[in-house]
Amino acid sequence: MKLKPLGHTGCLVSPMGLGLAALGRPGYINLGHGTDLAGRADVAGMEANAHAVLDAAWEKGIRYVDAARSYGKAEAFLVSWLDARHIPEKEVAVGSKWGYRYTADWQVTATHHEIKEHTLDHFSSQWEESRALLEKHLDLYQIHSATLESGVLTDTRLLARLFEAKQAHGVLMGLSLSGPLQARTLAEARKIRFDGLPLFDAVQATCNLLEPSAQTALAEASDAGMGVIIKEALANGRLTDRNAHPGFSRQTTMLATQAERLSCSIDALAMAWLLSKPWADVVLSGATTTKHLLSNLTALDVAWDAEAEEALAPLAESPEAYWAFRKGLAWN
Repeated sequence: MKLKPLGHTGCLVSPMGLGLAALGRPGYINLGHGTDLAGRADVAGMEANAHAVLDAAWEKGIRYVDAARSYGKAEAFLVSWLDARHIPEKEVAVGSKWGYRYTADWQVTATHHEIKEHTLDHFSSQWEESRALLEKHLDLYQIHSATLESGVLTDTRLLARLFEAKQAHGVLMGLSLSGPLQARTLAEARKIRFDGLPLFDAVQATCNLLEPSAQTALAEASDAGMGVIIKEALANGRLTDRNAHPGFSRQTTMLATQAERLSCSIDALAMAWLLSKPWADVVLSGATTTKHLLSNLTALDVAWDAEAEEALAPLAESPEAYWAFRKGLAWN
């Protein structure tokens, strides 16, 4: 994969990246996650699996990896892989996030898997935790799931601290988005400036064939120089052949028809749609296994065309319906 700058920054990234949400903890909401980890959900087993997926990603040219404080031991697994493989600093771009605390204690049946807290104190503690683990490997630090409701974008003391950390340590600052108001949240974030400079260098957003509502806002952010990272490209497994929901049969047929026409898998088809967008710098694979990662990566060879664009446009759901369905996905 040919590397390119993340927005107008000097951070080089690959067009596809690896997100560690499903690799750092035994419970997640992706369809079939529990099956993928059957028999290896202990810490040692998960670390070995994470290393195997990271090895495959590295071999195939992935040079952006995305973690978070709330992804269980994702940062620690990433560091142990970087050290074991002797990966030099800046050979792979690393992003992480703060704002959620992992609370499941390695239990898939936990009442709460992560708790959100967008406060200055929480940033300060998680910033130090991430830096202690990742040290100079950390290139991008993001607010995890920034929303208008959380108040994180109006806390002037907190925002000033983010800018101070950015200036003092040379780390890019970003934010990830979630919920039906992603576009509005991004618009507010882009207004925040210190010393005439924008606070945020990059944005990570959910965008896929079922939830494309942030497209225009992301394109505008890209035009303004922000790096754009796409998460949940497969809608937590809904845009794969694992989706057996009875209410999705019509959509599955539409996807399968285009996948057959373009000689690819459904997951590769869905990711190819995003790879066709000039404003998307990185499209994350959230694979739990090397098999699924390699399938995702075949999206790079899919000849996405106008026929597929037109045929699959009706898949789009209202943002409210999409996020309501996502909220009901079971941790497994």
